[in-house]
Amino acid sequence: ERSVFMKIAVVAANGKAGQLITKEAVERSLDVTAIVRSENKTVAHQVIQKDLFDLTKEDIAPFDVIVDAFGQMNKDKLNEHSQSLEHLSNLVSDSQKRLIIIGGAGSLYVDKAHTERLIDSPDMPEEVKPISMAQVKTFEEIKERDDVQWTFVCPAPDFQFDGEKTGAYKVSDDEVIGTHVSYADFAKAIVDEAMNPEHIQSRFAVFAK
Repeated sequence: ERSVFMKIAVVAANGKAGQLITKEAVERSLDVTAIVRSENKTVAHQVIQKDLFDLTKEDIAPFDVIVDAFGQMNKDKLNEHSQSLEHLSNLVSDSQKRLIIIGGAGSLYVDKAHTERLIDSPDMPEEVKPISMAQVKTFEEIKERDDVQWTFVCPAPDFQFDGEKTGAYKVSDDEVIGTHVSYADFAKAIVDEAMNPEHIQSRFAVFAK
């Protein structure tokens, strides 16, 4: 693993995904900084306590990879998905810094012909549709940014916080190829991609092996 000297920052590190991604990076001896709005709840020793929207180019200057683990569940603030992604994208624009974005499963296709996305299928519960739509929108927006070294990562439809860490997973480019994945295995996939980039300006999805 060639990237031991890589510096990685996790934005929204106090969140469910953020905490586990930070833990995975720390356990693999990466130089990891948690970017949190309130008191640090992660295992990271290096912390930037600042609102995501207040981050500057100076703040992120030291980092090779920025993991965007921001999520907004408040139905009245769903536009913050797009706003936060635009802000982070502008900070890394025209640089070699990589931006790894945690998305949702809604934009993945459920059929081989790629005619139906999960968000359009009858299987998508109505109550999660608004959040899923906001995340699908961010995927459409980041695809337009050829000035950003982005990677968009979707978890399986059933994203299990309490799922066990098996240390194994399978990936697809844009199709649903499984039902679930644990947050812990998803975190491993994120750190693997950070260390060995295989999806520059593209997306992939992570499923239990």
